[in-house]
Amino acid sequence: MSAATEARLRMRGVVKRFGGVVALDGAELEARAGEILGLCGENGAGKSTLLKILAGVHVHGSYEGELVLDGARLELRSTAAARAAGIAIVHQELMLVPEMTVAENLMLGREPRRFGFVDGAALEAAARTLLQRFGEDAIDVRAKVGTLGIGVQQVVEIVRALGDDAKVLVLDEPTAALSVTQGVEVLNLVERVRERGVAVVLVSHHIADVLSVADRVVVLRLGRNAGEFRASETTSEAIIAAIMGAAPTEPAPPRPPARVAPLRRVEGTR
Repeated sequence: MSAATEARLRMRGVVKRFGGVVALDGAELEARAGEILGLCGENGAGKSTLLKILAGVHVHGSYEGELVLDGARLELRSTAAARAAGIAIVHQELMLVPEMTVAENLMLGREPRRFGFVDGAALEAAARTLLQRFGEDAIDVRAKVGTLGIGVQQVVEIVRALGDDAKVLVLDEPTAALSVTQGVEVLNLVERVRERGVAVVLVSHHIADVLSVADRVVVLRLGRNAGEFRASETTSEAIIAAIMGAAPTEPAPPRPPARVAPLRRVEGTR
């Protein structure tokens, strides 16, 4: 696990209301450079609202509290402003263009040009360099994204988000739709991202996945912080208890089934 202590991103006293409904009630979050921070909570705990504030969807002035990046207060007024500040969000629903190649997707919006036209050779070279930076050089930059497995597509989505020299990477349920093997590949990439000094916020319902890579875990419940744990010193049961609001003296809820690959699959039997 990383020993990083430098705070890169801080959210302090965040309150967000939708009419009479309080979605966030003084929520706090701190992500450090070169660290993976797990963010857990039930549906409705406030995780999505927090991410939308980070993404610039809920703009400055629509919520109370403070957002600080590298010591400077941020007042994000658009999603473009969030990206420009160095905050990259990868949503659960992939935003890739299936009919385009890996290279075209990776460089979309920043294509190298020559004499006013897209320079195909330079585009592919830039895409290869970007993939190599994160140890993903085995991916064919000329392959159409739609022909790739969902795990490889998730990797391409993450690398694309990092292409603008992101300082903070926020991943929303990156392994939710993946097999165990695909999920491991994505989590390995997340660990390599941490090694490059990026602050990673990993939002997931798969607590085992979070504990396998995170340095710390923050739990939200009903829009408030319900617990913070060092991943190396806690258990799934303790995190589930915080998510559910169980008192320390109460028995922890049953451990969720592990994500184990089937030993054998039989199909087409009668």
